[in-house]
Amino acid sequence: MTTPLTFSVGGDLTVHRLGYGAMWLTGPGVWGEPADRPAAVRVVRAAVEQGVDFIDTADSYGPAVSEQIIADALHPYPPGVVVATKVGNTRPGPNVFVPLGRPDYLKQQVELSLRNLKLDRIDLIQLHRIDPDVPLADQIGALAELQEQGKVRHIGLSEVTVEQLQQARSITEIASVQNLYNLVNRASQGVLDYATAHGIAFIPWFPIATGALARPGSPVSDIAADLGATPAQVSLAWLLQTSPVILPIPGTTSVAHLNENLEAAKLSLSEEHMAKLDALA
Repeated sequence: MTTPLTFSVGGDLTVHRLGYGAMWLTGPGVWGEPADRPAAVRVVRAAVEQGVDFIDTADSYGPAVSEQIIADALHPYPPGVVVATKVGNTRPGPNVFVPLGRPDYLKQQVELSLRNLKLDRIDLIQLHRIDPDVPLADQIGALAELQEQGKVRHIGLSEVTVEQLQQARSITEIASVQNLYNLVNRASQGVLDYATAHGIAFIPWFPIATGALARPGSPVSDIAADLGATPAQVSLAWLLQTSPVILPIPGTTSVAHLNENLEAAKLSLSEEHMAKLDALA
């Protein structure tokens, strides 16, 4: 089965579909500095050196730490590298994320992301979570204003329903949606189907979640053994072959694990393999 290796986000940002998620570049609880900052810088550089040109982060990772590490690793950025970030969550403490969608706050955070990433324009800014206490039109409108000012190229959403995605698209063009989706959690199947039909990038966070499916004798383990691959690689290959709009962003702080993940782009699952994995839902 032939799988397209690239996708054009927003129609004009062509990236390799297997990207890198930068949430784990921080300390425990996605809070503060990592234990080994030079190692975090090295893994980001290694990703780009091996062809990754789509990196996903957020202002709330650290907060700010992940964005700053990416800038330390890559600035001045190599041509073609797209850094997507997110705004719309506050961080009262480790492992705590609280949506805040006031327009003035969103604009402030985009300005800080520009500074932390050392960018003049963010290629893809994503609303990290919709704040239920603020009209969606106001939240999307704030990002659209920044887009008009040339500070944002494309706008995306995270953890939304089809109805919310449709509402946002009635306000401005939406280039991407980032929802939880993997072999064992397909609650966002309807959003993926909508994104596929409309050519919207679908960025599954937590893309590798095989759990019990990776145990010896399981379908994922058996397929991995057949192909000389790992269960994680099979999980990523399944995502890549499920829809041409999917851009998985596995994260790691290990160069060796990074290399293993990137090999998934070379893995080809047969129709029989895909049918067995599809049936796991």
